[in-house]
Amino acid sequence: MIRFLLPLALVLALPAAAQQASAPAPVEKPELVQAYPHDTTAFTEGLLIADGAMYESTGREGQSIIRQVDLATGKTLRQATVPDGLFGEGIVAWGPELRSVTWHGGRGFRWTRPALKRTGEWRYDGEGWAMTDDGHHIILSDGTPRLRFLDPKTMKVARTLDVTVNGRPLKYLNELEYIDGQIWANVWMTPYIVRIDPATGVVAGVVDLSDLVNRVGLTDRDSVPNGIAYDRVKRRIYVTGKNWPELFEIRLASAKPH
Repeated sequence: MIRFLLPLALVLALPAAAQQASAPAPVEKPELVQAYPHDTTAFTEGLLIADGAMYESTGREGQSIIRQVDLATGKTLRQATVPDGLFGEGIVAWGPELRSVTWHGGRGFRWTRPALKRTGEWRYDGEGWAMTDDGHHIILSDGTPRLRFLDPKTMKVARTLDVTVNGRPLKYLNELEYIDGQIWANVWMTPYIVRIDPATGVVAGVVDLSDLVNRVGLTDRDSVPNGIAYDRVKRRIYVTGKNWPELFEIRLASAKPH
């Protein structure tokens, strides 16, 4: 059984519940391409692939790390520790660096890649949940319906984007990934990923991971789907969750061939 709290706005995205004249955001279950081992001690907060290497960040005070992972085995190749007392959240690759955020305190960090040596710090207002990039800006989520587009040079806000589904604000946007011109976001405490139009903020589609949630079979309410990585060279999408025993390559049937 899936036991998740569904935000009202996301429930309205489901065709059976939609009451609006406009067509609701379509919901699609992905095809499972392949499963890989995943470290069950990893409280996953961020996931990405850069230059063919997979990186993962984890949360919880005293346990937060950033690491490079071998996809085939799930083993840690190298890792760095987030400063003590901080709850690690998302990461993004920009140039030769990784940049990371923390949940509270407004402290972000810069790390070399692939060595994961901490080289600097940056500041932001509010909470830090996750990051991705569109090639021009770094995109930050903070648990609200508003995404921030940051200037990568200054890490200051260049613009914001309010996310809506069927006309209603959608909060709890967590782990982010930019895939084929859309921002994908896990919605915290649900089995859903939303695909967001970066120009309008409108949710264009919903990816339902409930079959994968049932497959991993975890009963801890915190072990939710979280973690989306896109290999931009091989065009492969990977997802996982907090403390999940597996990481999955998925494919959408609606995706256009390239």
